Amino acid sequence: MQRNATTHHPILLVHGLFGFERIGKFELFHEVKHALRGAGARVFVPHLSATHSNEARGDQLLMQIERVLEGTGAKKVNLIGHSQGALAARYAAAVAPHTVASVTSVSGPNHGSELADFLRKALTPGRLPEHIAETVASLFADFLSLLSGHRHLPQNAVAALNALTTEGVGAFNDKYPQGLPKTWGGKGSEWVNGVGYYSWSGILSRNTLDEGLNALDPLHGLSRAFSRYFTTEAEQNDGMVGRFSSHLGKVIRSDYPLDHLDSIGQAVGRVRTGIDPIDLYVQHAERLRMAGL
Repeated sequence: MQRNATTHHPILLVHGLFGFERIGKFELFHEVKHALRGAGARVFVPHLSATHSNEARGDQLLMQIERVLEGTGAKKVNLIGHSQGALAARYAAAVAPHTVASVTSVSGPNHGSELADFLRKALTPGRLPEHIAETVASLFADFLSLLSGHRHLPQNAVAALNALTTEGVGAFNDKYPQGLPKTWGGKGSEWVNGVGYYSWSGILSRNTLDEGLNALDPLHGLSRAFSRYFTTEAEQNDGMVGRFSSHLGKVIRSDYPLDHLDSIGQAVGRVRTGIDPIDLYVQHAERLRMAGL
């Protein structure tokens, strides 16, 4: 059956920490973009700093929203942000709601990441470990920017880490609360200032035998290793973001059997039984279309 994802407004796929649009022939959102365009959607992937604060990346996103609006003649855009990209999308919608039709958080740390909390505590402020970590992370981000052809974008690894901690996101939420649940684990308002808010995310399976071929993916193994540092949402996280921390607006589902990178449709994630992470985006575009977005 032919899918219909012809949303009224263009879709922007917003990457998270260490993300990029394209390096050589590899595109971070390749499968997602291909599936959405195949179903009729107009899709763009903005260029944001691989590492920086939510506000800095959000300002970059706002500039590129304007370019998309000018280039397409559209009045608004639908923002779908993965991981920290969800926070940049939330910022853009809060600052310029007249340009944003909807914000969708995919595995977004909307209440912070316990993994970021652990890393922040592990780095002693003002001492050598933090300087080493900042240098290494910034060099890596610069390397990604160079490969992707956007070396002019500023990088700030420590600002990115601080922006993803529970404390950092808490301060961000005080300024930009749109769509946030009023109770832990609850749902937020679906409509705020004319902008629709949605979210979905996944959790790691408790039994590795349920993972199938995905258990052999080294990146999945990394997610499982990171998962050990969660306490508040132990066994309820995707390796980088907790299930309830991801809630925003209308929660479509927050316990898909997906790790953090599966949720952007990386190759091994496609072999999971019973769930196709790419199809979640097409389903959502159809949902946006039905809502007139």
